[in-house]
Amino acid sequence: MTTVTGIDARGTQHCETTALGLLLRHQGIDLSEPMLFGLASGLSFLYWDGKNMEFPFLGGRVRPFEVTRNLAARLGLQLQVQETTSPRKAWDVVAASIDAGHPVGLQLDSYHLDYFGSKVHFGGHIVALYGYDDRSAYLVDTEQQGGAVSTSLSSLARARAARGPMSAKHRSFTLTAATNMRAPHGQIIPAIAACAEAFLNPPIANLGHRGIEKAGRLVRTWLQRTENPQRDLPRTALLMEKAGTGGALFRNLYRDFLAECTGLLDSSHLRTGHTLYAEAAVLWTEAAALIKEAGEAGEAQYLAEAGSVMGDLARIEYEAMHALRRLESA
Repeated sequence: MTTVTGIDARGTQHCETTALGLLLRHQGIDLSEPMLFGLASGLSFLYWDGKNMEFPFLGGRVRPFEVTRNLAARLGLQLQVQETTSPRKAWDVVAASIDAGHPVGLQLDSYHLDYFGSKVHFGGHIVALYGYDDRSAYLVDTEQQGGAVSTSLSSLARARAARGPMSAKHRSFTLTAATNMRAPHGQIIPAIAACAEAFLNPPIANLGHRGIEKAGRLVRTWLQRTENPQRDLPRTALLMEKAGTGGALFRNLYRDFLAECTGLLDSSHLRTGHTLYAEAAVLWTEAAALIKEAGEAGEAQYLAEAGSVMGDLARIEYEAMHALRRLESA
């Protein structure tokens, strides 16, 4: 068995920040999960529907791997990314990293991993690999999935080779902290300002505060959108609360990031943003509960209530991001 020594195999809430946390701790950088998410300007909103989709998708963060790219750029970390269509080359790359004593991040489809109880295809899942032997790969995943886990080498190969929405070509990556790495706390304001700017000025109506407003209108029609509301609506609610989001569609994570920042920076704009995101987090959990209830009862009134809550959320998050954007000029 070959493993990287000194690994702090700490599973947290979200897959990408769990992997980033492990890679950075191995470099001697220990930041909280909310701080990682916030410094990466990870919060967003997406309403995604299409002809080939069984049911609409509500996303609360930027695209898969964008958190990693954003964080590396923000802190001045060296991010080395490898992609290939060759399964053999893909394995040789990550095995060489482990042999050299460096954990490596992998993007893959969680459907194929042995330890995943919920078999749903998701090609944007990210884990950290820290060891292997003749049969198994040793990974760190979210706390919900077990933290330090293992899967067969064959299942890992299938997961990495999978194609579909949000997938990558056997993507693996490492992070290296340079001697002139930027101080994380000095990057808080630029990270918040960038997140706010993207949220307030989305390029299309499906994103940011406009996306939440759109979701609030369309969620009212979801009983007509599905042939199986008892399956699709509770599953959507589950994804909002439990699918690595940290609860409340990532709003709990961003709330906690802003709370941590208020202990480091004295700013009324920051305190306003934190107060409003604390309110938003509660309302997103309420919206998820209403969506679940609508599916179980088959009653449109619950979707009307969820739509009303999302309308409030569009306004609250707009106000929060408007205040947070002013940090940069304060």
